[in-house]
Amino acid sequence: MPAIEEEVGQLLRDKGLTIAVAEACTAGLVGSMLCSVPGSSRYFYGGVIAYTGGSKARVLGISEELLQREGTVSPGAALEMARKGRHLLDTDVGVSTTGVAGPGGGSSDRPIGLFYIGVAARDGYEATRELHWNGDRNANREDTARAALELVREYLSQKA
Repeated sequence: MPAIEEEVGQLLRDKGLTIAVAEACTAGLVGSMLCSVPGSSRYFYGGVIAYTGGSKARVLGISEELLQREGTVSPGAALEMARKGRHLLDTDVGVSTTGVAGPGGGSSDRPIGLFYIGVAARDGYEATRELHWNGDRNANREDTARAALELVREYLSQKA
């Protein structure tokens, strides 16, 4: 069975689509996975690592109001990151990650291991997913990156 990044790459090639990433907690892992596939320059246009709330606002243009209302680790932030990353790089699909990797930084409403991923496509498709992991920092980040590509695969698999 091919790796998730190979499956996503093949689907993007077959459908003639392009993708961009907007990553916080995964700090480039999703983009790295996409780029590990030979020929990925045909569909992977790049991405933004917006690790802090300030960089989400300044670089991606996420509204301060949304970040104040929902937080930087929220479904709304994940969806807006995917939208803004897609627009910034003018791609067909945008995928995002935001979360609390640990071992510190958690709170009662945003515990360590809480992540959100988002996908936004030019055709209007949008989805977010809430994830909960119990691994260490690196395992949490890797699991989130893989889950983000799985969400992209779900979208691409149902797209005509």
